[in-house]
Amino acid sequence: MKRNYILLALIFPALACKKPYNPPVIKSAYSYLVVQGVINSGADSTIINLSRTVNVSSNTTFNPELNATVTLESDKNNTWQLTETQNGNYVTVGLNLDTTRQYRLRIKTANNQQYLSDFVPAKGTPAIDSIGFNVTTAPDTGVQIYANAHDPKNSTRYYRWDYEENWEYHAKYLSNLIKLGNGIAARPPEDYIYYCYQHDVSSTIVLGSTAKLAQDILYQSPIIFIGAQSEKIETKYSILVHQYALTAEAFTFWQSLKKNTEQLGSIFDAEPSATVGNIHNISNPALPALGYLSVSTVQTKRVFIANNQLPRWEPRYPYVCGKDTDSGAGDVPIDIAGGSLQNPTGIYWSNEPCTDCSIRGSLIPPPFWPK
Repeated sequence: MKRNYILLALIFPALACKKPYNPPVIKSAYSYLVVQGVINSGADSTIINLSRTVNVSSNTTFNPELNATVTLESDKNNTWQLTETQNGNYVTVGLNLDTTRQYRLRIKTANNQQYLSDFVPAKGTPAIDSIGFNVTTAPDTGVQIYANAHDPKNSTRYYRWDYEENWEYHAKYLSNLIKLGNGIAARPPEDYIYYCYQHDVSSTIVLGSTAKLAQDILYQSPIIFIGAQSEKIETKYSILVHQYALTAEAFTFWQSLKKNTEQLGSIFDAEPSATVGNIHNISNPALPALGYLSVSTVQTKRVFIANNQLPRWEPRYPYVCGKDTDSGAGDVPIDIAGGSLQNPTGIYWSNEPCTDCSIRGSLIPPPFWPK
């Protein structure tokens, strides 16, 4: 027992000494090149995004690198030119690369700075066996989505995932009425604003490794957790998962980047460290580029989760909503409170955010959405 008291005596002063620190705004006279994307060695297209870092105080959050020349090179002197599209994206159609060769990326920017990546091998990515989910309880109540995968050759060992989410949600109140001049009328089906659709992409780094296992098998590797009160799972949810095979060096890069960007903030977290990629500024080696080039095939799998597969959780609506027969409660009619549509004795009203889902999403479902 005495040992426990000593431990507490050491911990509490440490916690008491923790004070918030707001560092001065970091400014740099130079914007560093950021290279994002994977060279798809298979039949699908490759998209490489080039952008520039921005200062913390800047009002700009995305600064695309335009008018660059981007070339993929093999160690056998073959070359493939990527075509600029928009927003700093450089694209090529399916490459179907020779997986016995190594590849690198050469970039020449509009200001004549040249960048070159290290040569890297082309990795074959094994298929995603399945995407599933577990319902979790307190303290973290919600849905944990996971991936299962394996490589029968035991040669992959290092994995990364990203994903695209789509979900159907609805407004707080269903508006069955519509204003018509100074009166109201039944809302026609083509004007319903109750069900809508949202889309998002992953913003965290998701990794998995079997390097310490006898078999190259990933079982229920976590992809994303969705809280029980999220609107994402109130009606229907879909996730499209992309799986990439990594080299050991690429895995170390992404692991370091994850620690530096997502796992800092408490006194028990690791200290930040330099995250060194494999892309170099050969015009001015003192100015680094940010990013890591990998070459691999990409495996994908989409799954749907319907609300009837989950417990009856109550989603947290993003607005404070109420309805009242006083039109001051809002300018959208919901339903009659009494009488008939032709001669109502009262009408329920609410405001637009609580009745019109389209102010936060689209009324048009994605083309792959179930009917």
